[in-house]
Amino acid sequence: MRGRLPGLRRGALSLLLAYAAAMPAPASAQNVPTTFGAIIGNGLLCRDQTANRYYYDYLVRHFGQPYKHEGGAFWFRTDGATLWGREIPEVMVSDDTSTYVFVGAVAEATPEELQQAIITQVGVHYVRIDTSAYPVREAKPASRIVYFDTRSKIYCAKYKPLPPVQPPPVQRPPK
Repeated sequence: MRGRLPGLRRGALSLLLAYAAAMPAPASAQNVPTTFGAIIGNGLLCRDQTANRYYYDYLVRHFGQPYKHEGGAFWFRTDGATLWGREIPEVMVSDDTSTYVFVGAVAEATPEELQQAIITQVGVHYVRIDTSAYPVREAKPASRIVYFDTRSKIYCAKYKPLPPVQPPPVQRPPK
């Protein structure tokens, strides 16, 4: 009996490892969808319509619920995501409290590094639109890269006209 115990342990270990490999990964460890670059990347470059509900639903489906709601935006952790060869740990989508609809992302790169990566991979060029120590960079049609501490934030924001205010109904005097 003593000689069989190591074999049983080995067999049980093999079975346990096979079972663990078959289990679905937790949401934070799932693979980033192959559509991330096309959908989020093109959205950040303002190459598509900016519909916050579309991006919100996409991010919930692939990354789970937002981890915070702050500054007029829902913030999502996007562990393992990359765009233009740079890590993208967070993506944010506007809520409906602003006159702008936007999608944005935090990149683990300085604005200069992110700008160069985008130029190299996509060919989109950014220009400095101010002369401050931390200049905003903008590409056409409206994508911007800004400083975000030691990292950068890239976003596409489009004006969302609010519905027109209807005048009060005309009241007629009673007859």
